[in-house]
Amino acid sequence: MAYFAKINSNNIVEIVISVNNKVLLDQNNVEQESKGIDFLKNLYNDQNSKWVQTSFNTRANQYLNPDNTLAIDQSKAFRKNFASIGYTYDEQRNAFIPPKEYNSWILNETTCQWEAPISKPPKPENGWYVWNENIQNWEIKEVV
Repeated sequence: MAYFAKINSNNIVEIVISVNNKVLLDQNNVEQESKGIDFLKNLYNDQNSKWVQTSFNTRANQYLNPDNTLAIDQSKAFRKNFASIGYTYDEQRNAFIPPKEYNSWILNETTCQWEAPISKPPKPENGWYVWNENIQNWEIKEVV
């Protein structure tokens, strides 16, 4: 399956849908994103809509196998992240970027993921770390 994100006028993803790969094939049996876009514009009877293809297996600019292990062939990594509703499509980066969780977080230009200004410590024995924006640091949440 091929996946496409519908982008609104603010470049925010409104919906992500799948399309049969056969729809994308040109006369030489090569997949073309434009064929999928034309199909969706016709399907929804909206020639002004904006659709952008996204890769279900791409996360943080890495292509993953179906079991979520890193694929050997990274040439399939596509548009940094799989699009989801609320993500922004950045045309200049040609990337889908998730919503920013905290004001202090910084965009990693390689992965197009938001990262805390302080690295997350190693996992504690009894709990996990959560970001506290008020103190701009990680806090341990213990298992009760």
